[in-house]
Amino acid sequence: MGVNEIEIRNKTVEGILDHISPYLHGKRSALIRVMVCVFSGGHMLIEDLPGLGKTTLAVATARVLGLSFGRVQCTNDLLPTDVTGLNIFKADRGEFVFHPGPVFNNLVLVDEINRATPKTQSALLEAMGEEQATIDGITYKLAEPFIVIATQNPVEHSGTFPLPESQMDRFMMRISIGYPNRDSERDILRIGAGRRAMDGLLPKLTASAVTGLQGEIDRGVTASDRILDYILAISEHTRNHQLIAAGVSTRGAMVLLRCSKCVAWMQGRDFVIPEDVKLFAEDILLHRLQFREGARHDGAGVFRSVIEEVPAP
Repeated sequence: MGVNEIEIRNKTVEGILDHISPYLHGKRSALIRVMVCVFSGGHMLIEDLPGLGKTTLAVATARVLGLSFGRVQCTNDLLPTDVTGLNIFKADRGEFVFHPGPVFNNLVLVDEINRATPKTQSALLEAMGEEQATIDGITYKLAEPFIVIATQNPVEHSGTFPLPESQMDRFMMRISIGYPNRDSERDILRIGAGRRAMDGLLPKLTASAVTGLQGEIDRGVTASDRILDYILAISEHTRNHQLIAAGVSTRGAMVLLRCSKCVAWMQGRDFVIPEDVKLFAEDILLHRLQFREGARHDGAGVFRSVIEEVPAP
């Protein structure tokens, strides 16, 4: 079953998709994945070519969910304080005043993240992992909910710094939007990309409502022991596979469970089935794996074989 084929029975998600779809031509699959990340409390990495609507997707998501929006345009000279904020001395007050950076928003778009130096990339680690930022020895709590949508160009390597494994593991999903189909691209050419029209996009939720739904999914959707064993079997198979050097971490297994609960909730169920686990398993787990020499060119194929070899309950 493909992502576009799943039947959304949750009225909240259905209303959001109907409301936002006219602004995001041909991006239903990517939008569903973003909704899963948001309601599961995770972050997303979009690896794709320029001009395919990554920024539009992030801006539209923030607007429709009533979330504050911040943007970081990464460059080689970007400093950690450009992300987190800094203390500035005010002579008239005789004291330092903290000026928060863009990370102090509900949804933060980190554009071309692999152009930032490792030191600046590491400034995001604490924020993404612990939902807090430490500046000059003082720890500040970030907004709730807190979601990072980062982008990177997969084919441009000049002046870039590949994300380390510790940073990749912080992302709930890594996806590609891809080119729109012909009909969707014709609509874009006819009426425009819709970025200006989004100024009139009214929110369907609030930040507090999103946080409440995250808790509702976590508490209200159950996963049986058989489902837990299925997730563990997938994780263990990646750790023991002859073509995989480093398998799925415990964090990866936990993320897969959280997403599976969200998928069940979006389809109107309060329990997880094996199809919920498999639907986004590749988006969630593939970027967490390290493949042995000779298997790196077909990592997706190796991972799909892992899923096929683990019997579903």
